[in-house]
Amino acid sequence: MDRLTEMEAFAMVVDQGGFTDAAKKMGISKSAVSKHVSALEARLGARLLNRTTRRVSPTEIGLAYYDRARRVLNDAGEADALVTSMQSAPSGLLRISVATDFGVNLLSPILGDFLLEYPDITVNMVLNNRYVELISEGFDMAVRVGELEDSSLRARKLTDTTKRMIASPSYFQRYGRPMKIDDLNEHKLLHYSNQANGNVWKITAPSGEKRQVRTAGWLTVNDGQSLLNAAISGLGIAYLPSFLYAEAMKDGLVEEALPGLPTEVLGIYAVYPPGRFTQPKVRAFIDFLARRYSDKGPDKW
Repeated sequence: MDRLTEMEAFAMVVDQGGFTDAAKKMGISKSAVSKHVSALEARLGARLLNRTTRRVSPTEIGLAYYDRARRVLNDAGEADALVTSMQSAPSGLLRISVATDFGVNLLSPILGDFLLEYPDITVNMVLNNRYVELISEGFDMAVRVGELEDSSLRARKLTDTTKRMIASPSYFQRYGRPMKIDDLNEHKLLHYSNQANGNVWKITAPSGEKRQVRTAGWLTVNDGQSLLNAAISGLGIAYLPSFLYAEAMKDGLVEEALPGLPTEVLGIYAVYPPGRFTQPKVRAFIDFLARRYSDKGPDKW
């Protein structure tokens, strides 16, 4: 007889407290359930059930076997569900956390294409600049830029972006151009207000030394596009990713402030909770992003 069927019949008898109710639950005859259990006991060489005219209960050995058997049966059920789920069409609500700059500039414009490709998926995209706990806050996935803080999450790299200091030609005409990192102390810097370390820029010197620059500016804001607009207007020097400044630099609206510094490269990742398999809706969206960003790169935005 099938070992898994024997195991299922025994576990069902324990769950239901008898052969009659177990047979009804399994949709087979009472005698068939009894044969499965008897075959299991014969194969194991142990009595698993105490049988009386009024009730059936597991023996001490039977109770220990039941605990393991139930785990095996649950795992088998999950395996079947996994295959079914992975073959089904992606559907359902997809809740995504995205940094505001990336979401507004790069994700929002292509969401329509994704929804047309997968009409059974609905998207709830939350834009914010704080670190989100995916599982506890109910998100299916997130798109993050830079170093990943939580190594327990699964991640797929989508592409890279660079980060440079930029300002407008009019700013350099008015205030001069910094020639070295220390010169930044004499300039007006435009800061992100949501940085954990305050208005501090971490910069790599040509020697490879890590430097920190802290100086006040005319504007501190929690939005990269606003910082770019301020830089274009000549209000100061901003430290931004290339997916924000690339178009403005191509049009001559901004220039790099210190071109001699090593280029900082940041990874852009799709991250999602760990698990035995990836939900079809999550896998579909990550594959979609990977295709759309396949031709992007540090300076190709």
